[in-house]
Amino acid sequence: MGKRLFIGIYLLAQLLGITTVVAQDNIIDRVEWVVGDKCILRSDIEETIRFWLGNGRKFEGDPYCIVGEDLAVQQLFLHQAALDSIEVDETTIMRQVEAQMNMVIQQIGSKEKMEEYFNMNSSEIREMYREQLYNMDMMDRMKKKIVGEVKVSPALVRRFYESLPQDSIPFVQQQVEVQIVTLEPEIDIEEIERVKSELRDYTERITNGETSFSTMALLYSEDPGSARRGGELDFYGRGQLQPEFATVAFGLTDPNKISKIVETEYGFHIMQLIEKRGDRVKVRHILRKPRRSSENIKKMLLTLDSISTDIKAGEITFEKAVELYSADKDTRNNYGIMYNRETASSRFKLDELPVDVARVIDGLSEGDISQPFIWVLENGKTVCAVAKLKARTEAHRATLRDDYETLRYMYQSKLSDERIQEWIKEKQQTTYVRVNKDSRNCDFLYPHWNFYEEK
Repeated sequence: MGKRLFIGIYLLAQLLGITTVVAQDNIIDRVEWVVGDKCILRSDIEETIRFWLGNGRKFEGDPYCIVGEDLAVQQLFLHQAALDSIEVDETTIMRQVEAQMNMVIQQIGSKEKMEEYFNMNSSEIREMYREQLYNMDMMDRMKKKIVGEVKVSPALVRRFYESLPQDSIPFVQQQVEVQIVTLEPEIDIEEIERVKSELRDYTERITNGETSFSTMALLYSEDPGSARRGGELDFYGRGQLQPEFATVAFGLTDPNKISKIVETEYGFHIMQLIEKRGDRVKVRHILRKPRRSSENIKKMLLTLDSISTDIKAGEITFEKAVELYSADKDTRNNYGIMYNRETASSRFKLDELPVDVARVIDGLSEGDISQPFIWVLENGKTVCAVAKLKARTEAHRATLRDDYETLRYMYQSKLSDERIQEWIKEKQQTTYVRVNKDSRNCDFLYPHWNFYEEK
């Protein structure tokens, strides 16, 4: 969808309100909205409507009006983000893309079934997710900049809670607290040597002039975010990179030389200097990930089964098992308790948990321990785990005593939303906006659009 939104503003006089593509006198597409220098085509609106209908959304009103305005508001944020030079971490986006695709493949059965379901090849699906996640991240960063820091005191939260009508007090969905022990299956030495041998071969071929670093990255790198750009990363400061990667990257001095092989939590890399600019560096890299064998995964699941048996028999506590065995750095020093970054608490709704964890937690009673399971992390690493349902809070009306964090978050969200609404109202008046005349009679959610009129 979004790639069609980047039609230059210099085409407006010719495009607005008339066909953009004509075949045999039939209208195939046309510009419906222009926001800043971005065009929203009728096909963009139709694709989005199909997406929402396919996901069960019911439209109260004309869907062309609702979705058209929604895309226009998104473009207000994206337009301002471009003006403010908001940056998105492409590498992080591509890790999220791969995690999303892996989740879909697991749910649907295979890559081939996924391609059949979307009626796209995997490269097209990857680009679709990349574009969606990129724009979502860009808008999220822009909103955070608009809102700034929202601080609220306990007294203000109490006052907010007491001001709510009884039927407006939030209904807190069922929530769970989860503890987890994870183990990382070993990677065979032969597999590590295979990957290193491949990287040494790439280095030799590049050094001999047989091929270029960019070509080899495009063909072989397993970092999809940079591979599609020939391995090229953005400028990064030392603190933004994995320590091992940063040490090698900042040690490079000759753009014609290839680095030694460096290992990070993502796998093994070689890199090439592009440019240094003050305390920032830009490099190309090739990432190769050694695979964990099914035998080693099975062995780790058996180990976890033994640990789980000891816990259930009372020979060791779950907390002690975390301390002795767990490889998860995020939970190891917190008795294995998983942390919800979205709500800054240890409570999760089931749909907020990683899919692999939610699947095993769903059927447990409070205090139960799951069977060992395989968990594919966001970075693509495969680990084995057992989980314990530490606590389950049944659905209820929020109270200050039990749900202060929920109420604080709700109040902060209200204040943030008010700032966003004011910003949208202002930008509607100051941003160049055109809309097809057929759509100007819509009952818009945001009624302050200042549409540019043709003379």
